[in-house]
Amino acid sequence: MAGHSKWANIKHRKAAQDAKKGKIFTKIARELMVAAKMGGSDPEMNPRLRVALEKARQANMPKENVERAIKKGTGEGNEANFEDVIYEGYGPGGVAILVQALTDNKNRTVAEVRSTLTKRGGSLGEAGCVSWLFEKKGVIGIKKETIDEDELMNIVLEVGAEDLKVEDDMYEVVTEPTEYYKVKTALEEKGIKLEYAELTMRPKNTVKVEGENAKKLLNLIEALEDLDDVQEVYANFDIDDSVMEEMGA
Repeated sequence: MAGHSKWANIKHRKAAQDAKKGKIFTKIARELMVAAKMGGSDPEMNPRLRVALEKARQANMPKENVERAIKKGTGEGNEANFEDVIYEGYGPGGVAILVQALTDNKNRTVAEVRSTLTKRGGSLGEAGCVSWLFEKKGVIGIKKETIDEDELMNIVLEVGAEDLKVEDDMYEVVTEPTEYYKVKTALEEKGIKLEYAELTMRPKNTVKVEGENAKKLLNLIEALEDLDDVQEVYANFDIDDSVMEEMGA
């Protein structure tokens, strides 16, 4: 996805700001509960929990909050029954949007997602209308100043990375989901600083969005991400870096 590294940096910066408000902790706690409920409390045996714990660490979520959420997920404490839902739709400029949510009330969540899309120039689509445009990948961002390109290429390809992309001042390592932790661990063990690392739904192709549509789209994505039930929002846009920086400032 063109400009992914810029968008990923903006998202992580916003996540840090949200962490100060505590809002992101609520979303991560919900994910920890569901992950623990589905696969148990051992992250080595539960990949979904491992991802949620990584998000908790990145957000500096207090240890006691993490432990409490996992205990609730494994049955220690009464908690609402959350389930995964995916909504698909379109944003300004014809951009495909995937919304991943955890909810205890599907009617409430779909109404909120539909309303947010409609008010901000988008529309909710049928199941399957855009999901085929995305594929799950591991993505790791590293600043160019950190390491030489050839050296990085040798490291990541040796441990199973799929590709190394260069975007402005960033390298972006792309992996299959099954190889993500292996590649990430290999980089960390060599002392290479990672700007971001995530399992994400990466678009197979992108739609160029400019001008007012670009601003409307980024505002729509931010509004969707701000909904309590929404965990992640993915979109196949290609927006000029200057517009993203302006919106992410």
